[in-house]
Amino acid sequence: MKKKFIPILLALCLVISMIAGCSNSSDKGKTSGEQAKKTFVFGDTTFNPENSEPDVNPHNSSSGWAALRYGIGETLFRYSESMKIEPWLAKSFQLVDKNTWKITLQDNVYFTSGRHMDGAAVKECLENLVKVHKRAAGDLKIKNITADGQTVTIVTSVPVPALPNYLADPYGCIYDIQAGVTKDGIVSATGPYKAVSLVTGQRINLVKNEKYWNGKPKIDEITVRTISDGDTLTMALQSGEIDAAYGMPYASYPLFQNDKYVFTSTATSRAFFAWMNFKSEITKDSAVRKAIAMGIDKKGFVETLLKGNGYPASGVFPSSFTFGNEAVRTETYDPEGAKKILEDAGWIDTDGDGIREKDGKKLVIRWLTYPSRQELPLLAESAQATLKKIGISVEINSTADHNSIRVNPAAWDVYASAMITAPTGDPEYFFTYCTLDKSSTNNGKYHSDKLEQLAQEMSQTFDKEKREKLAIEMQQTILDDNAYVFASHLRMSMIAKSKVTGLVAHPCDFYEITANLDIN
Repeated sequence: MKKKFIPILLALCLVISMIAGCSNSSDKGKTSGEQAKKTFVFGDTTFNPENSEPDVNPHNSSSGWAALRYGIGETLFRYSESMKIEPWLAKSFQLVDKNTWKITLQDNVYFTSGRHMDGAAVKECLENLVKVHKRAAGDLKIKNITADGQTVTIVTSVPVPALPNYLADPYGCIYDIQAGVTKDGIVSATGPYKAVSLVTGQRINLVKNEKYWNGKPKIDEITVRTISDGDTLTMALQSGEIDAAYGMPYASYPLFQNDKYVFTSTATSRAFFAWMNFKSEITKDSAVRKAIAMGIDKKGFVETLLKGNGYPASGVFPSSFTFGNEAVRTETYDPEGAKKILEDAGWIDTDGDGIREKDGKKLVIRWLTYPSRQELPLLAESAQATLKKIGISVEINSTADHNSIRVNPAAWDVYASAMITAPTGDPEYFFTYCTLDKSSTNNGKYHSDKLEQLAQEMSQTFDKEKREKLAIEMQQTILDDNAYVFASHLRMSMIAKSKVTGLVAHPCDFYEITANLDIN
């Protein structure tokens, strides 16, 4: 009887060991009855100082994007899938008069510091924002703020019709000013996840907010890894090092078009466009700017290099907007017409080397861009090829150090970048951010008396239809001057393992990691 029992015991031990070996590695070290932690690793090409996101402090440069994308921070208002403004940390709001907004806050919101989010906390945060963030101060034009329990009253120095839209900007993430900002740039905010460690340009580690006010986060620990190289990002998702990816190279898409992965995609207002430098001896020439606009093959760029993951742009905004592409006139791809424009302006190829000259100076464009947005080096190469055909030489400088170079007008002629042109769902954002004398990022030092006048009118206009008409006229003004060349808008995609749910691409390119994110 004893001899029969030993083989049975050995077989039973073998089965138990096999079951243990097949269990999730996250179970290791767990005591009986303890649940395994759910973890999620997200690879992102854009979370780095190169994109003005060195940390997650919303009041530091563009770091609010990371705070909002990764579920750390939330704003008083947010955008629906159709880009309609709606309350979020705010419960409701009232326009008392043209300069006064009364905002009622949600009752049950707490910062991860443990402090209750009341009117006083919001007042402190917004006052600090306009003190340290130049663009926010220019947008919001706050004169004073008062707090009373769960209400905040904002008085602006002039009417700001788009105030709720601006308060939904990433810089508007509400955090606990009294808790402070760590030396690594971490804040205590209200989102479903709390940042616990951060290495700029490399990664951020998050844990779920156990007291989140708007649902129960499903993931215990999240790591966001900065992976700016497309091939490395591809291999990381293939090997299982990461569970999802933002910014995957289009050439890699076919590798993931199977039942092991899922795509989430949406059309956005992210534009890839070129800024003309009006301090440059080359691009301050209106003929050169017009020839560049006529010499870039937008359709070819979208179809050949973007692999259809975008659509040609005419103006600032996509055609899905009522004030978008279809409403404006722009230069079309016309190499022969561009050649004539240059010849009539005195740019002639006298030595037969294929590059035009004028007054002894070669027509050479210094094209500045950056690599973390994979579309931008592709746009540079496409422009280099097509502009060469009309006698313009393009020297490409694609560098992560572009932010320090673009502020020097002597260092470049054309600067190509990518940005969401209407993250607030309102047209005023782009013009106040990029095109006016007071704009914080008017890189090319463009000036137009007409545009300044139209912008002033828009800033005082509450009527939606009138704002849209002004937006069309403002777009047409900068397009007639060829101050900017809009090449394409992006269809944004994220790719995840098939077991990932709740990761949804949003038209404004915010709200990536939410309480709904799960992994099975």
